[in-house]
Amino acid sequence: MSNRRWTLRGEHTEYTVAVPDHGRWLELVSWGPHGVAQGPSPVAYTGPTPFLTAGDYAPVEYATDAVRPFAGSELVVELPDGDRRVSWAYQEAAGDDRQLRVTFADPVTGLRAEHCYRFADGTDVVERWVELHNTGDTVLRLVQAASAGFNVPTPHGGRVSYQWGQWAQEFQLDHVDLGQGRFTVGSAQGVPGHLFVPWLAVRDSADETGPAWAVALAWTGSWEISAQRDTGGLTRVTAGRHLTDGPLTLAPGERLALPVVAGAYSGEGLDGLARVWHTYQRGLAGDRLDRVRPVLYNSWEATGFAVDAGNQLALARTAAEIGAEAFVVDDGWFIGRHDDRGGLGDWSVDAAKFPDGFDAFIAEIRAMGLTFGLWVEPECISPASQLYAEHPDWVYAVDGRPQTLVRNQLLLDLGRPEVAEFVHSTVDGLLRRHDIGYLKWDFNRPRTEPGRPGAVARVDLDGAHVANLHRIYEQLRRDHPHVIIEACAGGGGRTDLAMAARADVFWPSDNTGPLDRLAIQHGFLHANAPHLLSSWVTDAPGLFDPRPRSLAFRFVLAMAGVLGIGADIRHWSPEQRAEAAEWIARYKQIRDVVMHGEVHLIGGPDQARCAVQYTSPDGATVVVLAWHTGRLDGPGLLPSRAVRLPLRGLGRQDVYRHGEQEYSGSHLSAVGLPVQWAAEHDAEMIVLHRS
Repeated sequence: MSNRRWTLRGEHTEYTVAVPDHGRWLELVSWGPHGVAQGPSPVAYTGPTPFLTAGDYAPVEYATDAVRPFAGSELVVELPDGDRRVSWAYQEAAGDDRQLRVTFADPVTGLRAEHCYRFADGTDVVERWVELHNTGDTVLRLVQAASAGFNVPTPHGGRVSYQWGQWAQEFQLDHVDLGQGRFTVGSAQGVPGHLFVPWLAVRDSADETGPAWAVALAWTGSWEISAQRDTGGLTRVTAGRHLTDGPLTLAPGERLALPVVAGAYSGEGLDGLARVWHTYQRGLAGDRLDRVRPVLYNSWEATGFAVDAGNQLALARTAAEIGAEAFVVDDGWFIGRHDDRGGLGDWSVDAAKFPDGFDAFIAEIRAMGLTFGLWVEPECISPASQLYAEHPDWVYAVDGRPQTLVRNQLLLDLGRPEVAEFVHSTVDGLLRRHDIGYLKWDFNRPRTEPGRPGAVARVDLDGAHVANLHRIYEQLRRDHPHVIIEACAGGGGRTDLAMAARADVFWPSDNTGPLDRLAIQHGFLHANAPHLLSSWVTDAPGLFDPRPRSLAFRFVLAMAGVLGIGADIRHWSPEQRAEAAEWIARYKQIRDVVMHGEVHLIGGPDQARCAVQYTSPDGATVVVLAWHTGRLDGPGLLPSRAVRLPLRGLGRQDVYRHGEQEYSGSHLSAVGLPVQWAAEHDAEMIVLHRS
């Protein structure tokens, strides 16, 4: 760290920024492996800037519209008279090689901005955010308020990777070549949503397997990430909130911290970036990472809303017999909940469905050796509920306008203190009254109405909802540390880094069809660690790729993260139950490697090679889960050769054993682990032990 130039150091990565002599902004010098700053900056520019300004070309870290008037900025501030163009003057800096705060101020409005940086311990992820403080005497309107700009050198063109989707088809990994111009993804739904994942990666198009940079948001509301490549070979990524409720207001004396955006670097392409994110998210989990995620059974696909003690206990007995460790009663357990038209908001157990009492029912589940879990959707409300009859003003609504039903339900305005108290006390009360060890928190509709009845001024509805949601999660984790919380939003509609720090598991999609799920999980693991990946074995066919696959395929696929079962196992044959029991037992043997191991993604669902390699932290055990992605009517019937899966990160001279077969690390890396597919053999789990 020197005068006006600072280098932050992560585990293998460094990030260097500097304030130019003019003092108008902070700019990137370099971002890459240790030592990358020793040399000319790869993002500096030379030459004149005709018809533009210097700021439009410079690798600015956090630009106002005065700094980058034409190329786009992170912050746009408007005064009451409509004037804009807040500009910065450097004030001071403080920090060390792990964290940094650089302060700028606008001499006209008195707005101060602290550019904040922090390398998460033991990772190559730099967290960035901005804290604004209005020290002037004028109310300021933040028309645009992103959290950070990241600058990536792409001299030969930008290769942008992102994840798109829809309900039942989340986390579809895709790529676009960015010559010049802008590419934008985001959500205006009040949640991260199904359409895009708040994650984006950039590489130089001439080196797809080499250096890669990515950003991801820690924000559970509406968001936007854009990548813009200029004519000089710089791709600039801007990430932050999308202000769906209009400008934010910053009154004199007020402070505002914008959401954290995390930036990751790897010299090993998208596969290497995935490992960087996995390490980071394991750090977010903290001590809770070491908690065993149980093999669960969830009753939704077996019984739907038709829940009663009899059918749940029948399912639980079979689940226990095959080795499940938790039993989760999904939707339909509370009063008025016979379909999706009623019940939400009235969170009392339906005594007719549990005639001997809910606690007696739970005790029977517990007596089978199973942890008991429960589904809730506490932010939503049915118009037919008693809660809505008593508090119609608690939902988002625009005065005089009709309300929009999504899945026959409305959304509570969680930003209201009384609603937040209701939601917290409801869930907290359930956890205190009943012997619950697993909670599935669902959220099945986005916000449609941007209004609060009776509000006398504009409200940051998105910000208030997210803040109280996070607060309630944190309270529940503090007060009920033994309860594992699974976050679900109609599948994977609410996955971001903020939730990764507050939930133990994500439900990435309602689609459990085998080949559809393979594509979903392939994208998910590029941005999320395996301990967050909840996956069930069901009987469901695929919606987009309905080709049949074996029960073994479904189990090996679900074992790539946190294994669950959702099929109607009452109707499974004895042979199927025996096979299930065997797979569950095998999963328990390798679960720790899946949760904590180094992940290498091999091939993909659209390739002949498709596998995930997990190497234990000590390198002694390598677990490979592999799937046959092609047709089943040819393999094994004619002469063929095995598919080879090149493994990574192994010692070349080390010897690995699988059964009686020995392989050198060199063979597994250069030639690959063989797998031979046949019509009746379409998936495999291979465990290699280092001799």
